[in-house]
Amino acid sequence: MAKKESTFFNMTLTLFVITAVAAVALGYVYNITKDPIQKAKDEKLKTAINIVVPGADKGTIEESKLSVDGGELVMYKVIVDGNCIGTAVKTFSNNGFGGLITVMVGFDSEGKIIDSNVLEHKETPGLGDKTSKSVAPWNEQFKGLDISQMKDQMLKVTKDGGVVNAITAATISSRAYCDAIQRGWKAYMDNISKAVAEDKQPDTDETVNETETDVEQIMEETNNE
Repeated sequence: MAKKESTFFNMTLTLFVITAVAAVALGYVYNITKDPIQKAKDEKLKTAINIVVPGADKGTIEESKLSVDGGELVMYKVIVDGNCIGTAVKTFSNNGFGGLITVMVGFDSEGKIIDSNVLEHKETPGLGDKTSKSVAPWNEQFKGLDISQMKDQMLKVTKDGGVVNAITAATISSRAYCDAIQRGWKAYMDNISKAVAEDKQPDTDETVNETETDVEQIMEETNNE
């Protein structure tokens, strides 16, 4: 059998066939794994929310996003039997020893911390990773804290004049955790204030109708005189 001549066209065609087969294979694998991967992500998120707002798995979740300090915060309002039992906030800090720390924190209707837990981090194993419940109970001390009652309304470690006991030899990680919760709390409280202000805003149509009624009443009284 004669050996096929190696030409630029033949090499290009061969490369094209290999690339096409690989692309089809990758697309096939993606379609097969897409739903299971998304389902796993959804379950992980539900678990994270349920940790900081117990009972979230029995209700519905209303999600909203906002940009803060160059990053994104996500709020998950938990509704059970028509009532809001708490709001989980996915927040962050860029001040960790290893950089970005992502934290999920739950707040009640008054802004008090229900619970919190780290979601992602690059902190030192055995030190900064103690911010995670799976490693240590360190973040239990945040339960029930009311930042609005703290000095300057700031959540800080004791070394900085606050109430949080820092992780031994991991003060930077502890500060970053506090910073993330502080950012989430401020955004949550601002959101509550905005909602209250909108509720108190008078209905424009009602205001116009009331004004028209007042004018008609004045004109009628003038004519009677």
